[in-house]
Amino acid sequence: MTSPPFQTARQQGRLAPLKLEHAVLRTTELAPMLDWYVEVLQADVSFSSSSIAFLSYDEQNHRLALVVRPGTTRRDPNSAGLDHLAFTYADLPELVTTYERLKASDISPTRCMNHGSSMSLYYADPDGNQIELKVDNFDTYEEQHAWMRSAAFAQNPIGTPFDMDELAAQLKAGIPVRQLVHVPGD
Repeated sequence: MTSPPFQTARQQGRLAPLKLEHAVLRTTELAPMLDWYVEVLQADVSFSSSSIAFLSYDEQNHRLALVVRPGTTRRDPNSAGLDHLAFTYADLPELVTTYERLKASDISPTRCMNHGSSMSLYYADPDGNQIELKVDNFDTYEEQHAWMRSAAFAQNPIGTPFDMDELAAQLKAGIPVRQLVHVPGD
């Protein structure tokens, strides 16, 4: 069975947003959060004061803002709400390089998952928010969307854990990326 060609919501005639513009995280401790995101995302600070900071790593004036509001308390990690923010890298070597850079700064992932569609590293920021750094396992949107509609994905939508140090060593040993990002069910 062949999947229909991928079309964005706009291509299908819906007036959907062009893109997700930015995210804003409320915090009680601006300085450690700002330092952490500058390090993790290699971001530039567009503006910072004692109560707000704007960070960018691309052409947008900010992709992430951090804000301190009086009365803010730490949230229960099991409360409803946003689970994590995800940031995509160009390829597996970039993700490995980022992992090693962060590890050298004592920033380690809380878990590493092969979701089938992506290889994902999950980190916790100083406030406990989850941040996913990932790389896509497929070359095209059509392949990504076909995977999400597959029986293999339905059987395991979360994916399988992997050892990032082992994956990094295998990549450096010359094992092809396609072999390293083996999609469960392939």
